[in-house]
Amino acid sequence: MIKKISIIATALTFALYGGAVSAKVTSAEAAKLGNELTPVGAIKAGNADGSIPAWTGGITSAPAGYKVGDHHLDPFADDQVLYTITAANYKEYADFLSPGQMALFEAYPDTYKMPVYPTRRSASYPDFVYEATKQNAVNAELIPGGNGVKNAIMGIPFPIPENGLEAVWNHTLRFRGENITRFGGQAAVTESGDYTVIGFEEQLMIKYSDAGFTAEQLMEDNILFKFKQKVTKPSRLAGTALLVHETVDQVKTPRQAWTYNTGQRRVRRAPNVAYDTPGSSTDGLRTTDDYDMYNGSPNRYNWELKGKQEMYVAYNSYKIHSDQLSYDDVLKQHHVNPELTRFEKHRVWVVEATLKEEFRHVYGKRVFYIDEDSWQILVADSYDDRGGLYRVALAYGLNYYEVPSPWSTLEIYHDLNSRRYLATGLDNEEDMYDFNSELNDRMFTPQALRREGKR
Repeated sequence: MIKKISIIATALTFALYGGAVSAKVTSAEAAKLGNELTPVGAIKAGNADGSIPAWTGGITSAPAGYKVGDHHLDPFADDQVLYTITAANYKEYADFLSPGQMALFEAYPDTYKMPVYPTRRSASYPDFVYEATKQNAVNAELIPGGNGVKNAIMGIPFPIPENGLEAVWNHTLRFRGENITRFGGQAAVTESGDYTVIGFEEQLMIKYSDAGFTAEQLMEDNILFKFKQKVTKPSRLAGTALLVHETVDQVKTPRQAWTYNTGQRRVRRAPNVAYDTPGSSTDGLRTTDDYDMYNGSPNRYNWELKGKQEMYVAYNSYKIHSDQLSYDDVLKQHHVNPELTRFEKHRVWVVEATLKEEFRHVYGKRVFYIDEDSWQILVADSYDDRGGLYRVALAYGLNYYEVPSPWSTLEIYHDLNSRRYLATGLDNEEDMYDFNSELNDRMFTPQALRREGKR
C-alpha cells in the first residue's frame, strides 16, 4: 500500500484504449514553472522538516579537476552517512519506502542496507530544455489513446501532469542529449554471486532532442529516436546487434526493430522486441519494456497518477560509478555492494499501471516512482498476475554535469522468486559515455547493422 501520498494532481484511470484525456495547461499554470515550481515542474520549496531542501538550480558546473571523458567526480564526496536503514529498523521508515524496497530487507536481512545521506537536489538541465518545457506545457497533447505525444519537442512534454500517461511520457522523453555513444556491461548474477559480463556499445540518436527539428517535423517523420546496440564481449556473442526505430505515433507505425545474428550472418526483422519479451542476454531477469526502467508503447496498461510521496531513493550515485572500482567490487551476492550506494530522501511521483483485461503481460501491475526533479523513474515494483510482488528495479541516478542531464549510471532488476538480479549499465571498467557523438541516419539502417556485424 502506498503511504502518506499527497494527492496533488487529478488521479485518472484509463479504462479504454481510446479514453486517454490530455488537456494543455493554461498560461497562468505554465507561469508557475521557474517560480514556485522548478522549470520541469517539481515543487521548488523544501519539505516541512527540512530533510528535503529547496531546489536552487541543481549542479550548474563540473567539479574542479573534471574533464570531459572522465568518469564523473563526486561533487558530494565529503558528505557523511546520516543513518543506515537495515532489516532491523526498516519498519521505522516504512512510510518512505516502496513495498519492493521493503521486500529486499526481508529477502536479504543480513546484508541488504540503505546508507542515507543528506539530500542534494542536484538535477539540472540546459536552459534551452527549460524553455522548451515551458512551451510544451501549453502545447503538448497525448495522441488519441495516449500512445504517443504531439506538439512537443526537446523538453519535458507535461511538466504539470494531469494523468499517469503524461507522467510516464515525461520519463520516456526526458532530456539526455542528442547523440550519445555508451559503453557498458550487463551481468546476470546467480544466487551464489557468480556472473559473466556482457559488454555493449550503444548509440542513441534522439530526434526529439534535435535542436534543428520542430514539433511538426517530428510528427511528420514519426521517429522519436534511433537506437543501436552491439555486443562487444564475450567473444562467443561479439557482433550480435540490435537496431530500433522508436516512433512518435505508435498507432500510426509501431516500433520497428531488427537484429543481426553472427551465426546466421543475417539481419532479420524483430517484431517481438517489445513488451514482455525477455531482454537479450538477461537470463530472463527483465522484460524488454523494463529497459531504462520503462520504455515503449503504454497501450497494454491503464495508468493512474496517484500523487506524490517522500521516498528514499538511490541518488547522486557517483561512488558506485567510479572507475577506481572493478565489477567484483560492485557485484555481490543478492545485490550490489551497499557500501558503495547512496540513498537520499526525495519527492517522487507515484504512477500505477494495471494490465488491461484484453492484453497479456508477465506483470499484472507495475508501480513506478518517478523523481520530481528529473522525471527519471528511480524505483519500479512489478507484480505478477496473481498480485504477488515479482520484481523490484532500482535506478542509481546521478547528474552527467557536462551535459547537464540526470540519468542512471546503473539499473538493478531484482527477481524475488529466483533470488537473482540483473545489473545493467556497468561502466566502471569501460570508457565513459560520449554525449557529443557524430551520428547520422545512415548509421541506423539494417544495411549498416549488417556491415558492422561482419567486422
